[in-house]
Amino acid sequence: MRMLLALIALTLGACASPATQSGFLSGYDDLQPDKRGVRAKVSARAGGDELAGLKRISIAPTRFADGANPAWMTPAERQLLLREVDAQLCFELSERYAIAADDGADARVRAAVTNVQPTGRAASAAAAAAGFFIPGPIKLRAPGTLGALGAEAELMHPDGRQLAAISWNRAATPVGTDGPSLSRIGDALQFAEPFADAAAKAMTVPQAEHRKIDKPDPCAAYGARFRPEGFLAKVATGLYVPGMSGARADEPQPRGAAKP
Repeated sequence: MRMLLALIALTLGACASPATQSGFLSGYDDLQPDKRGVRAKVSARAGGDELAGLKRISIAPTRFADGANPAWMTPAERQLLLREVDAQLCFELSERYAIAADDGADARVRAAVTNVQPTGRAASAAAAAAGFFIPGPIKLRAPGTLGALGAEAELMHPDGRQLAAISWNRAATPVGTDGPSLSRIGDALQFAEPFADAAAKAMTVPQAEHRKIDKPDPCAAYGARFRPEGFLAKVATGLYVPGMSGARADEPQPRGAAKP
C-alpha cells in the first residue's frame, strides 16, 4: 500500500509541471495553465464570444513540429500516429462544427505533434501479464513502459488571428488506466483522443450543445468512431492493440485540399 501511494504521489507531481512551447503556434502570450486535469499538462487560450458565429471549419493535416524528434519511429509509425491525431480531431470537431473545405470555412484548425516518447514493449507485456492476475481498471506499469505524447493546435481566422489554442502534454503513469502496448507508439496513440477532446473544447463556445454529425459522416475515411474490437482486445489481453483500436490505415479522403 505504501508503494502504491508513493507511485500515485509521484504521478501527480509529474503532471503538475508546466507544458513546454514548441514554437508551432502563431502565439503563446494568451495561453493560461489549465489545472482542471491532473493527467495532462495543459495551457490553453479558450475561444470567447467570437466563436459564436463560426459554423464551418477546415482541418489541416497534422504534422510533426520542429524539434519533435520522430526519427526513432519508422515511416509507418509516424504516419499511423499523425493519422490517429487527424481522426480524433475530425471526430471531436465534427460534433461542434461542419467540416468544410478551406475556401468554404469560417476558420481553420492546424495541429502538430510536438513530442512523442516510446512505449516499452517488453515491460508492457509483463505489465499485461500481471494485470491478468490482478484484474481491474487500475493498471500498474513499470517506468520502462511509459510513453508520452505532446501536441499543439490552434483555430485560425482567415485574417490570420488566433481564435483559440492549446498546448497539451501527457505521459503514461505508473498507476492509472493507461493500457500497456506492444507497439512503440501505443501510449501516444491512446493519448490522441484526450488531446483532440481538449482541443475541441478550447475551440468551442463554453456550454455549447453538440450538433448532429453531418450525413455522410465527414470523418468516414478514418473508420468507425466507436471501435469495439479494440476495446474487446484490451479486455482480453490487457494490451492496447493499435491495429484494432486506431484509425483506418488507408489514405484519408481530401478534406477541402487543406494545406499544412
